Amino acid sequence: MQIIDSHHHIWNPSVGDFSWMTAAHHPINREFTCDDLVPLLKKANVKKTVLVQTWGSIEETENFLTLAGQTPFIAGVVGWVDFTENVTAQIDRLMAHPDAGYLKGLRHQVHDEPNAQWLVDPRVSNGLGLLKRYGLVYDLLIRPREISAAIACVAQLPEQKFVVDHIAKPKIADGWDKDWDEAITTLAYYRQNVWVKLSGLVTEADWDTWSVTDIAPYVQRVIELFGSRRVMFGSDWPVCTLAADYSSTIDLIQQCISSYSKDEQAHIMAYSAIDAYDLVR
Repeated sequence: MQIIDSHHHIWNPSVGDFSWMTAAHHPINREFTCDDLVPLLKKANVKKTVLVQTWGSIEETENFLTLAGQTPFIAGVVGWVDFTENVTAQIDRLMAHPDAGYLKGLRHQVHDEPNAQWLVDPRVSNGLGLLKRYGLVYDLLIRPREISAAIACVAQLPEQKFVVDHIAKPKIADGWDKDWDEAITTLAYYRQNVWVKLSGLVTEADWDTWSVTDIAPYVQRVIELFGSRRVMFGSDWPVCTLAADYSSTIDLIQQCISSYSKDEQAHIMAYSAIDAYDLVR
C-alpha cells in the first residue's frame, strides 16, 4: 500500500524560535535533517512526504522550498506567513521562489496565541480569504480551546481547503476527551472542505505507556465524523520520537484502521493527502 507522510519537520533549534520546547523536549532539542529521515522512510516504504513549518519565519519557508526542490521525497511544503500583516505581499514573495510549485499550504501556531479567537481576528480572516486564489491549503494547528473559532473561520470560507493538524490535540492521556469530541463533532459539519491529520497522537497520549487501545477510539471517531476521504496519516516526526519511533507511528495507524476496507485504508494512508494538498500522484 502506498504511504504518504503528510506531516513531518526538519529543524535546527539553534536557528529560530523553538521556545515551545521544555525540559521534557530535551531529546528532540537538536538538529534533524533530511539525511536523518531518509533511512526511516526507506524502512517504512514511505515514498512521499509533506514538510511542515516549525516557527514563524518566511525565511524558513523559502529554505524549505529550496530543500523540496533538491529532495526527491518531499512532495509539498506547508509554510508560514504573518496573517496580521500584508499577506498578499508575503505570498507573492513566496510565489516568486524558483521552487514555489512545492508550496501547498500555510499555517500558524494558533494554539500558542493568547487569544483563543485569533482565527476570526478581522486581519487574519482577510488573509485567509486570499489563499484560494493561490491554490493554498490552510493547516489548523489548534487544540480544543480554538475549535470554536476554527468552526467560525471554516464557515466563513466554504471554498477554502482546511486541514486540522493532530486531530486538534485531544487530551488522550487523560482518557476520553469529551470537550474535544463535542467540538470536533460540530466542526465535522463542514467536512466538505476540511481534512484531518492522524498525526501527533502518541505525544497527546502518555509518552511512556500509550497503547493502540488508548488511541484507536480517537482515530475511529475522526473517521466516523469526516470519512476516510477526509482523513490522512502524518508522523509528526521528529516530535513523535518522544513517545514512539517512526515505524511505530505508521504501525499504530495501520492497526487502528485495519478493519476498514482496502479503499478506505488507501485514502487514509495516501490519497487523502494527495487530494488535500494537490500532490502529484
